[in-house]
Amino acid sequence: MKVGLCVNFNGMEAMEEKLQSLRAENFSSCQLLAWRPDLWTDENAVILRELFAKYEVEISAFWCGWEGPAVWNFYEGPTTLGLVPAEYRQMRVKNLIDGADFAKKLGVTDVVTHMGFIPENPNDPVFVPFCDAIRQVAKHLEANGQYLLFETGQETPVAMLRCFETVGTQNLGVNLDTANLILYGKANPVDALDVFGKYVRNLHAKDGKYPTNGHDLGCEVRLGDGKVDFYALFKKLHELGYDSHVTIEREIDGEQQILDIRYAKKYLEDTIGEIYGA
Repeated sequence: MKVGLCVNFNGMEAMEEKLQSLRAENFSSCQLLAWRPDLWTDENAVILRELFAKYEVEISAFWCGWEGPAVWNFYEGPTTLGLVPAEYRQMRVKNLIDGADFAKKLGVTDVVTHMGFIPENPNDPVFVPFCDAIRQVAKHLEANGQYLLFETGQETPVAMLRCFETVGTQNLGVNLDTANLILYGKANPVDALDVFGKYVRNLHAKDGKYPTNGHDLGCEVRLGDGKVDFYALFKKLHELGYDSHVTIEREIDGEQQILDIRYAKKYLEDTIGEIYGA
């Protein structure tokens, strides 16, 4: 099992420096996070492939952002995030298809995104049109030989599973963000594996605490300082036969981010080594 790191692709200028830093910290894999469709060009794909080959870094997944507003809370979030809001849906379908095509040029199979606050009620009039949009994207990726991964958080595990069943394609998967399920107050990540464990194809190793009010998400914290039981998580993943990528995500900036990433890397390697064997 390979421990990697999230790397933001928000311009070509800094990419070589980012990969140098990645290797300096002894990482050899990453998720590439990309929110700017203007950067998803043939020219940039060629340059990125050369850079990743030069530094011997594997891109485990392409995290595909989308255009339009994005407010990460419980009030504006349902009306702005993912493919759930009807007014942004077709624009974001195009974003995901374009991003997937760019990822294909990079040789990346798994495309990840947040889909939004999927309705818990299957009779909600938003649910079927939302699933139709997901199917449109999934079929395009299927033709590319790619998987469409839902990052956990804004929906309950059951709502996500119901969407998979409704869409019906065979290339849907889960990017399990261990903290997001807690930050959004939707589930415990260990128990969530009982619902969608067989669909997990990548993992954001992140920790956090539950919300303490009805407006704001819970607080993200350093691995081991929050509510995620990583030992129980990896024990269950091992039982499920998961042996793929684990990607550290620490959503702060500055020197503390670097220190927390180093801590997380050792924390994860020790925990995984104990369960999976060195």
